[in-house]
Amino acid sequence: MGADPIEESGAFVSTIPAGSGDRRLALGVVAVSGAIFLAVAPFAKVPLAPVWAFIPIYQTTLVVNDLITAVLLFGQYAILRTRALLVLAGGYLFTAGMAGAHTLSFPGLFAPTGLLGAGPQTTAWLYMFWHAGFPLCVVAYALFKSEGLATGRVAGGHPAAAILACVAAALAAVGGLALFATRGQDALPAIMAGNHYTPAMIGVVSSVWALSLLALWALWRRRPHSVLDLWLVVVLCVWLFDVALSAVLNQGRFDLGFYAGRIYGLLAASFVLGVLLIEHALLYARLAAAHESERRERRLVQQRTAELTAANRDLEAFSYSVSHDLRAPLRSVDGFARALEEDFGDRLDGEARRLLGIIQQSVRKMDHLIEDLLAFARLGRQALERAPVPLETLVRRTMDEVRSSDADRRIEFTVGPLGTADADSGLLQQALTNLLSNAVKFTRRRDIARIEVGRRGDVYYVRDNGAGFDMRHADKLFRVFHRLHPADEYEGTGVGLAIVQRVIERHGGRIWAESTFGEGATFYFTLRPDAPGAAASESGDASQERVSG
Repeated sequence: MGADPIEESGAFVSTIPAGSGDRRLALGVVAVSGAIFLAVAPFAKVPLAPVWAFIPIYQTTLVVNDLITAVLLFGQYAILRTRALLVLAGGYLFTAGMAGAHTLSFPGLFAPTGLLGAGPQTTAWLYMFWHAGFPLCVVAYALFKSEGLATGRVAGGHPAAAILACVAAALAAVGGLALFATRGQDALPAIMAGNHYTPAMIGVVSSVWALSLLALWALWRRRPHSVLDLWLVVVLCVWLFDVALSAVLNQGRFDLGFYAGRIYGLLAASFVLGVLLIEHALLYARLAAAHESERRERRLVQQRTAELTAANRDLEAFSYSVSHDLRAPLRSVDGFARALEEDFGDRLDGEARRLLGIIQQSVRKMDHLIEDLLAFARLGRQALERAPVPLETLVRRTMDEVRSSDADRRIEFTVGPLGTADADSGLLQQALTNLLSNAVKFTRRRDIARIEVGRRGDVYYVRDNGAGFDMRHADKLFRVFHRLHPADEYEGTGVGLAIVQRVIERHGGRIWAESTFGEGATFYFTLRPDAPGAAASESGDASQERVSG
């Protein structure tokens, strides 16, 4: 058995699994119908007065009922695209057409022998074709249902084409059988003698009854049952009662069995329609609730966006105010320290001058910290201005700026082919400046500092032979103010790598690092969200250019 449709979609009665409550309700309907059948069956041959209005009222109601059911099933097919739903919708369209032909051909209703060129056997044979055709459609539905949504889909094309083909097939079947029952009625056994049945009727109606039993068995054995399956089982049970009362246990037209059987048929046709209408009402209610929930969520998002925008404006104003208020006393402290050194330097001993140096150094460190924090805060508000960036040119320019601050050191830069990236040139240079400055700083104790910038597939990297770090603390690398080395060994504010991470994430990429303590570190980053990880291809390492300084 193929994949169950219920596993793929649970929004329709054709896919929702039947629960215990559904089974109890269906069993109750069958039990009540069976009780009524048993009560009426002994009196099925009781003759009643002909009520001619009953036929068109009953048949018209049946046609409308089946047409609406077919339209709803075609609608579900257009979404789920399963052969099972298509053939079942065609079955209901077939019953609507046959009911209409049966009404027009009914003798004495519109014409003494019926319309459409009907003869004395036409109406009865149309009834037999009608009640044999629908069970065959249910058998086909049960067989296609076992294929599931994946393999049972109608391949290719627009669903409208399949629906039109199904409608054409159903109408062709109705027209062909109506033509056979009228023009070819002489080739059919006589099953009516006036308004009464002939002995041949027993064999014909037994075959029709057997087809309904076959459809019931085919549907029941295809598990698990959906809600639609369960109510089709109920329809077939009531359909059996209909055929039994109106064509087996009674004597002919206008007796108790004739009327009761047709009422059963109308009830049977109404069950699936009722379930489909209830389903559509529930789906509409859920859709309305989801729409209202989405509106409330949208309003909430808009409200929170406005609040965040206002908070960002306040934070921006606050950060600039704080930076001004903090820098003012820093400038005063630095100015007084310089004045003391200039005016009283010759009177101060070595310890006093050392303390003044510490004050000035702390002021500069605090000023750098404030500047880094402002830069970090601005990154969240600054809009990206993406453009093609030649990365090798950008890296060399950044290297020249970084090298100028350590001109007396032996630093060997190696640059591999980096290509062009769609990025914000200014922000990306800020990130590269921090990464390269970080590499220069932590290679200070090497005789020859080696810093390599390269690319592996879509992954870029900056590698150095510096101090490295313990990988157990790698999760702290990109946190603000987190340092893995003491401040007296390597200076810094603890904000640089946090800035790098924010720049990379603003571009939709990610950054991570690998290191062996004492042997250097490698920082990897991507600039787009779908780039592969560290296992990217090594195609970018084919050739490299070494620049010494």
